[in-house]
Parts: sequence; C-alpha cells; structure tokens
Amino acid sequence: MTHPLADIGINLTDKRFRPDLDDVLERARAVGVRWQLITGTDADSSRQALELARQHDTLFCTAGLHPHQASAFTPALLSELDALTRAEQVRAIGETGLDFNRDFSPRAMQEKAFAAQLALAVTQQKPVFLHQRDAHARFLPILREQRDQLPDAVVHCFTGTQRELFDYLDMDCHIGITGWLCDERRGGTLQALVHNIPADRLLVETDGPYLLPRDLPEKPPVKGRNEPSLLPWIVKRLAECRGEDVQQVADATYRNSCRMFGVAL
Repeated sequence: MTHPLADIGINLTDKRFRPDLDDVLERARAVGVRWQLITGTDADSSRQALELARQHDTLFCTAGLHPHQASAFTPALLSELDALTRAEQVRAIGETGLDFNRDFSPRAMQEKAFAAQLALAVTQQKPVFLHQRDAHARFLPILREQRDQLPDAVVHCFTGTQRELFDYLDMDCHIGITGWLCDERRGGTLQALVHNIPADRLLVETDGPYLLPRDLPEKPPVKGRNEPSLLPWIVKRLAECRGEDVQQVADATYRNSCRMFGVAL
C-alpha cells in the first residue's frame, strides 16, 4: 500500500535527471508521490523549473536566488524573479537564505539578496523556501523582520541544532526533512531532534539528486543519485525516529505540503 506524498524539494533541472526524466516521474507516481516542487536556485534554473512545471500537472516550482549565487544579485535580476514568480506554477520564492559555511558569495551580498527576496514574497504573498548553513545568528533577525507579513515559510533541508529548530518553530516555520536523517555519520543529531517538530509543521523532501539515503535496503534506480521515488524510505525512517506510524507521518506531511503550497489534496 502506498501513501500519498509530496516531495517539496527536488532539483529536477539538474543534468543528472535529463537522460531519464520520464522514468523518474513514473517511478515517483508508482510509489505514491503525487506531486513535486522543483527548486529554483538562480534565474536560469528558475526559468527551467517553470518550463518543466508547465509541462506536467504533477510538478510545481520555486523561483529564487540561492545564497551561493548571491554575487549575481542586481535590481534587474530581482525584476526577473518578480516576473517569474507571478506564474501560477510558482508556489514559493526561493531557494533563498544565507550560507556562511562555504561562503561562495560575500556575506553582505547574501544578506542583501535574502532580504530583497523576503520583501518580494511579502509583496506577492507567497511562501518562502529557505536555506541556512552556519549563519543562524544573521539569518534569524533578517527573517524575523518580515516573518509576520509572510504567508508561510519552510526551512528546507534542516540539519541544525535544537536551539535553531526551536527558534524556527517559534516563528511558525515549517521544517523540511531530507535523507540527511538516514546518514549514520552525521544524521544522529537530527534523528534525536525530529520528535520535537509538531505534526502540522513537518514536511519531507529528497533534495535529489543530492543526499541519497545511505541506509537504503536496496540499490537506488541510478547509482549515487537521489530521486523522488526514494521519498517513502525517508518517511519510514522519519516515522521510526518520531515513534509514530508511517501512515500518520505520510498523512501529516502530505496535508501540510498541500496547505502550504496551495495544492489540492
């Protein structure tokens, strides 16, 4: 028996999905993944994500500028994102936020791009799809300044501390859980934290082709690549860590996803 699921973070525009995208979508449907949210990380990938979403009624997307690409931020780029995010298939603004772990863009530029995209989301009244790595002390006040005016927010691929989790929950954010949970090397902290997430704040995602669950009982369809058909395994492991039934977690995350991103159940 399959449970309805939504993958709220999948990088389907990545070149690793090009050779067999139709098969990827069919495998997802076969295991109960009813819809997917394609992540936009810059103007080009956001355009590609929107084009792909327009071709499939089970796909939606985000549009935004990832902190890694914040050096490219200009008023003209913000105007382009403004135009893109008005499309019906675009259900959130992002991926946006701060990444002080890799510092691929200057921190000041990251903060400027982040604040501008939050303001855009306020104007358009769309949820935000958020990224934060080693930047909580700056991320929190920037988000807090506009959070009350935003319709919703998800901290995508959460891997942080208990303090960070509680700060996000205090701001009424959703929390996105990925296959990081399935990593015996670095997932222990997350495994111990997920029971603290209220059922109505919980979302699941693969973040494919990244973060392939390391504890899969079988080989993935394509070696080394994560994909939406593996989402049920993440839900299973999440249910185990929360001490809950798989159907309970599947139902909650699916309803939360549909509510947040405006998709019919």
